[in-house]
Amino acid sequence: MSSSASCDIQDQSQRQMAHWTRISQESSYHNLMDAALKKPLLSLLQDLESSLRVKDASRRCLLNKNTMLLLGGGVAALVCAETLRQEGFTGRIIMATKEKHVPYDKSKLSKEMNLKAEDVYLRKPEFLQAQGIEFWTEKEAVSVDFQKQKVHFMDGSSQKYHQLLIATGSHSGFLKVPGADLQNVCMLQTPEESSKILELATGKNLVIVGASFIGMEVAAFLSDKAGTISVVEREEFPFQHTLGPQVGGVAMKMLQNKGVKFYMKTELCELKGRDGKVAEAVLANGENLPADVVVVGIGSTPSSAFLKGTSIARDDKGAILVDLHMQTNIPNVFAAGDVVTFPVALLDGDRSSIHHQQVAEAHGHCAALNMLKRGKELHTVPYFWTMLLGKSIRYAGCGKGYTDTVVKGSLEQQKFLIFYIRDGHVTAAASLNCDPMVSLIAEVLYLGKQISKEEAEACDIGNIPSLAQS
Repeated sequence: MSSSASCDIQDQSQRQMAHWTRISQESSYHNLMDAALKKPLLSLLQDLESSLRVKDASRRCLLNKNTMLLLGGGVAALVCAETLRQEGFTGRIIMATKEKHVPYDKSKLSKEMNLKAEDVYLRKPEFLQAQGIEFWTEKEAVSVDFQKQKVHFMDGSSQKYHQLLIATGSHSGFLKVPGADLQNVCMLQTPEESSKILELATGKNLVIVGASFIGMEVAAFLSDKAGTISVVEREEFPFQHTLGPQVGGVAMKMLQNKGVKFYMKTELCELKGRDGKVAEAVLANGENLPADVVVVGIGSTPSSAFLKGTSIARDDKGAILVDLHMQTNIPNVFAAGDVVTFPVALLDGDRSSIHHQQVAEAHGHCAALNMLKRGKELHTVPYFWTMLLGKSIRYAGCGKGYTDTVVKGSLEQQKFLIFYIRDGHVTAAASLNCDPMVSLIAEVLYLGKQISKEEAEACDIGNIPSLAQS
């Protein structure tokens, strides 16, 4: 039998296997939601872990000369690479990242700062090798020639592609104040930086700039380890632009009860040092805070500067514009994850950038299918959680532009479910100590059903399943 015939037979069997794998993937989400009515959270998490185990995948065939080049080493690129193999692609898959690690769970960097890099790996190097996925570390893209379909890297090398995925993520905003270059002024974007902050802050005076997810989770984790913790934020409440002032107020009170001090509605205007190291933070309101360590958790900028001057469409913040197929305006070029802005069904198709792991996973899966010409439209409901002092605040949907809220339960008692209302309908929900309420609401929204404000007001917090059924 010829080599090409062997590849054809192999491809046919792989496509059949991929068909059943796809059915399994699409049904697992709904099965888990059905189980949520009957099972405790721990059992649900075990089910979820099981559903994410390795699917059957095709193998690399050297006769297939097609190259899929994936820029980025995060979850979007990883899911794209694995989906390509699961769906029968036998050509070359290259993941190229400026990171020094295989893909890891970035959400744990601020939630569990005592973990080693290997503890947060999503896949081991041996797994990627077995899948025939080339993983290039410390390989940062510096430019793309879309006409020649070639990417140039910082080390002077280049790589041609047949199809390209840009999933380079985002990075935190930089401090632009005097003293920002002092020692022990830290960002939190890698496992090494997480470990460094934990070591530096233990028993010391810690100042955190920004009260969104990174800032609040770092404050919570270090609340019993740092000497003092001061959080500086220009808004009135933490999470103000995501979870809103009601949930933000609850989160702030939780941390205040652990001794964390908040300096709200003000800004950092200067850092003063001693012997080259940061020593004091000066606020716009005139207060001076002792600062042995400063953690910066402000803003988020798409990592797309290497595309400047090209014809790829980006918005004014640098996010790449994609459609529901994760396709850019350039043929054979897709993008996914934090680096994109995409049409959101819950916002009536308005574009948004949503920087959460579950969304990046959905992007990577959808992009892979469309790189294989499957004509798959993105269909997902954003879902994430933040962990504070052992308690999980869960969120589903997209509350951007909400004009009203409906609160069930008690914010004061830290047991609540909050609905975010836009144009008379629920577009998102958040909860604390009300599992699995948000998961069930996510299921309703995923099915394309609307929940009116009146239905939200009438719902029984102890009987959310009835809302899902209605």
